[in-house]
Amino acid sequence: MKRHRNATAPGTDTATQNTSAAAAYNLFDLLSDEIVFAILDFLAASNPLDTKSFSLVCRSFYLVESRHRRVLRPLRHDHLPRILSRYPNVARLDLSLCPRITDASLALVSRTSSADSLRSIDLSRSRFFSYSGLLSLVLNCRNLVEIDLSNATQLRDAAASAVAEAKNLEKLWLGRCKLITDMGVGCIAVGCKKLKLISFKWCLGVTDLGVELIAVKCKELRSLDLSYLPVTNECLPAILKLQYLEDLVLEGCFGIDDDGLAALQHGCKSLKMLDMSSCQNITHVGLSSLISGAGRLQQLTLAYGSSVTLALANSLKMLPSLQSIKLDGCFVTSSGLKAIGSLCISLKELSLSKCVGVTDDGLSSLVIKQRDLKKLDITCCRKITDVSIAHITSTCTNLASLRMESCTLVPREAFVLVGQRCHLLEELDLTDNEIDDEGLKSISRCAKLSSLKLGICLNISDDGLSHIGAYCSKLTELDLYRSAGITDPGILAIASGCPDIEMINMSYCQDITDSSLISLSKCSKLKTFESRGCPLITSLGLAAIAVGCRQLNKLDIKKCHNISDAGMLPLSHFSQNLRQITLSYTSVTDVGLLSLASISCLQSITVLHLKGLTASGLAAALLACGGLIKVKLHASFKPLLPQLLFEHLEARGCVFEWRDKEFQAELDPQCWKLQLEDVAQ
Repeated sequence: MKRHRNATAPGTDTATQNTSAAAAYNLFDLLSDEIVFAILDFLAASNPLDTKSFSLVCRSFYLVESRHRRVLRPLRHDHLPRILSRYPNVARLDLSLCPRITDASLALVSRTSSADSLRSIDLSRSRFFSYSGLLSLVLNCRNLVEIDLSNATQLRDAAASAVAEAKNLEKLWLGRCKLITDMGVGCIAVGCKKLKLISFKWCLGVTDLGVELIAVKCKELRSLDLSYLPVTNECLPAILKLQYLEDLVLEGCFGIDDDGLAALQHGCKSLKMLDMSSCQNITHVGLSSLISGAGRLQQLTLAYGSSVTLALANSLKMLPSLQSIKLDGCFVTSSGLKAIGSLCISLKELSLSKCVGVTDDGLSSLVIKQRDLKKLDITCCRKITDVSIAHITSTCTNLASLRMESCTLVPREAFVLVGQRCHLLEELDLTDNEIDDEGLKSISRCAKLSSLKLGICLNISDDGLSHIGAYCSKLTELDLYRSAGITDPGILAIASGCPDIEMINMSYCQDITDSSLISLSKCSKLKTFESRGCPLITSLGLAAIAVGCRQLNKLDIKKCHNISDAGMLPLSHFSQNLRQITLSYTSVTDVGLLSLASISCLQSITVLHLKGLTASGLAAALLACGGLIKVKLHASFKPLLPQLLFEHLEARGCVFEWRDKEFQAELDPQCWKLQLEDVAQ
C-alpha cells in the first residue's frame, strides 16, 4: 500500500520538511523482530551494558528489548516482581546470585507470563525454599528441562518428590543435597524418565539402590555424576547397561574396587568421558575391566589415584580415540609416561599437575610423539629442566595452553624457546619461574595470547613487559602478583597495547603509583582489578579507575594505606557493577563505607583492620547495603554489633565470616619467596 506524503505549508524550507518527516516516520519500524533481535545479540556479545542503553532510547526500543531477553540473572530477590513482569519470554532464570529465594519467590515465578517459556532455572546458591515452592514451580512451568538444586542442603525427599512432577526434565543437579535419600531418588527415577543428565555429587544419603533405580528407569541418561557417594560395586552392572551413557564420574567412590570391576563381563561401549579421580582402591586391573570395549572414550581422568606405571599405561592401548588424560597428583614412573607416549598418539590434552616422579626422561619421551597436543599442564613438576622444555616446544608447536607454574629448575634461557616455537599459545602460566625480559620478548611473538600469568617472577621488569604490550593486543588477563620489578612504565605499555584487558593483578608490586591506574582507566572492559599491597596508590588513582572502567565488578585494594574515603565516593557514583570489594588495611572510615550503599550490585565485602571504622558506622553500612550476601569482618567487631542486626542480615541471606588475624607487616618479595619454598619442601 502506497503511503501518502503529508501536505506542507507553502514557504516551509526543505530542512524543516525532512525533520518533520523523520519525526513522523521511524525507519526502524520497517525492520522485522528477527533483524532487531540479531542487532541486540551483537550488542550483548560485545558489551552487555549496550543493550541497556538501547532500551533507554525510546519506548519502542524498550519494548523490543523486553521481548528479546531470554536469560535473566538478577542480583537480588526483591527485583524479581519487576523484572519478571518486564521480560515475558525468559527461557533461562539464573538465581544463583540470590541467596534468599523463598517459596513465595518460586510461586511468583510460576505465575508470571514467562512460566510457559521457562526452560531452565538455577537455584544452586539459593536457600529458604522448600517442597511447596518447588512443587508450584514444576506444576506451572511445564516446559522446564533443567533444574540446578546444588548446595540446597535443606532439601529432603519431599522436595525430590516435587521435582519428580517435572515430566519433561532432562538435566538435574543435586550436588550436596545430603538429606535426599534413595526414596527421593526413586521418585525422581519414576517421574523424570526423560533425564539425560543427573549429578548426585556429595549426596551422602544416596546408595547403590538409588543409583540402580535411576539406571533402570532413566534409559536415556547421557551423563551421570556419582562423586563421593557411598556406593559399592553393586551399582555398576546397572550403570554399564545404559546404552547412551557418555559421561561417567566416579570421583571419590571409595567403595568401588578392583574385585568388583574385574567381575564385570563388559564395559560401557558408549562412554566418551570417565573420571575416576581419588579412587584409591582401583588399579590398572579394575580400570582395564571398566574400559574394555569403550573404544569411543575420549577423556580419562585418574587424578590423585593409583601410581601411573607401565601396567596402567598398557591398559590404555584399547582406547584408540583417547584425546585427553588427566593424571594430576599421581605418582608417575618414567616407564609409565613413555608407554603413554607410545600408545596414545592422538592426545590433545595432557595434565600432570603436581605429579610426583615427572623427570626429563619420562616427560620428553611422552611429548616427542604428541604433535597434536593443544593443552599441557606441568604445574609443580619441580624436577624438569630445559631438556623437557626443548622437547615440548620442538614437538608440540600447536599448543594453545601451557601451564608450568613452579617449574623452578627450568633456567631462564629455556623460556625463549616457548616464544620461538609455540606461536599459537593463547594461555600461558609461568607463575614462580625464572623467566626474564629476554623470555618475555620472545613470548611476545605469541600474538594470540589472551591469558598470561607472571606472578612471583622476580627477574622480569618493565622492559620485558613492554614487549608484551606492544605485540600481544588480544591479552585479556594478566597476573603480575609479587613481580616486584614491574613499575608504572610496564603497566602503561599494557594499558596502551592491550585495550581489551579484563583482569589485571599487580598485587605487591610496591613501586606502582597512581600513574598506572590512570593509564588503565582507558581500558573500558576492565572487570577485575587487584592491587593489594601497593602503598603508593592513592584515592586519585582509584577515582580514575572508577570513572573509566564502568564494568568493574571485583576490586581488591587491601593494604593500599593511602586510599581513603575520597576514593570510595567516585566508586559509589561510577562503579555501579561492582560486586566484590576488599578494603582491609586501607584508610577508609565510616563515611566511605556507607557511601558504597549506593552500589546496588555489591554482594561481598571484606573489612579487616580499618582504624577509622566504628561499630555504629559498620552497622549503618551493613544495613544500607541491601544486596550483601557475604561479609568478612574482624572478630573484634562481633561483640560490638547487636544480635538483631545479624539476625536481620542472615534472614536476607547474608553469611558472616570472622577473622582474628593480627596486623601483619609486609615481607620483602625475595624473603616471601624463600618462605614459600621452605613450605613446599
